[in-house]
Amino acid sequence: MSDVWRVYGMELSPYSVKVRSAFRYKGVPHEWIVRSAARMAEFQKLAKLPLIPLIVSPEGEVMQDSTPILEALDARFPEPALQPDDPTLAFLSALLEEYGDEWGNKPMFHYRWTYAADRASAAERIARATFPEAGEEQIEGAARTIEARMAPRLALVGSSPETLSTIEASFARQVALLEPHLATRPYLFGARPALADFGVFAQLYECATDPTPGALLRARAPRVCAWIDRMLAPRAEGPFEPWARLEPTLAPLLHDEVGAVFFPWTLANERALAAGADALTCTLDGRPFTQAPQKYHAKSLAVLRRRYAALEDRADLDPILARTGCLAPLRG
Repeated sequence: MSDVWRVYGMELSPYSVKVRSAFRYKGVPHEWIVRSAARMAEFQKLAKLPLIPLIVSPEGEVMQDSTPILEALDARFPEPALQPDDPTLAFLSALLEEYGDEWGNKPMFHYRWTYAADRASAAERIARATFPEAGEEQIEGAARTIEARMAPRLALVGSSPETLSTIEASFARQVALLEPHLATRPYLFGARPALADFGVFAQLYECATDPTPGALLRARAPRVCAWIDRMLAPRAEGPFEPWARLEPTLAPLLHDEVGAVFFPWTLANERALAAGADALTCTLDGRPFTQAPQKYHAKSLAVLRRRYAALEDRADLDPILARTGCLAPLRG
């Protein structure tokens, strides 16, 4: 039996890139398979959902959903570890990964499909990846079809003319907060990547490849750009740092983005689903934010709460969560 894993994905899929980086970090032999038209039939035979990434283990086990994939990979290949031994740091890392996956995807998708230059760039790259042998005329036609299909899906992430300023302000604030934090360390929790790095980086990597947010990143955040590049093939360069060293520059990200933006939004999503409402509405940055509720986000919030409840000792964690506005949402 071959020991090579198969990873089906695409360069323009943040969750695919996230998983690929984890395989590279772990040094696990794997084949990166672009889900092109030529590979679609074999992908569909394996997939329960039409979503990437999809991985196949040497034994034939199939998994989808990036976070469970990373956790399963870490359990099977424990070194180098994806999480600090310190349970407080491990939970904060998981919290930031959740923020990256669930909120960080909004500015990524928003920029990619809102502005003409970004739409054209993404649509052409997807077309070329999907039909690598096609001629230019076919690529142009496929790109037009992809752009026409994707732009209307902006509503799924809550992107609209009314929410544009909120989403773009969040992106700018996240990048501005990460820049000083990454000035003195190669990764978010020290000298090696944690779960948080994979979740947050993947969305920003996609932004870096698109014209509008990519230009903003290069102009404002050279250290973030260097971290993004480093995360494409990350490696352990030393230990994780203690919270006392991380706090001055990481706590502001937890407070200003996770506590003040992500949690109000995800709690509004939870309330809307419980009420059977067609839309969630909350106030972010002093402005109304409205979108259709999403069932998956409520499920991932429940997983995060279970992770929090399972901690035997929260004496160090709870004060951090309280100071950053993240405690009450986790207690339900």
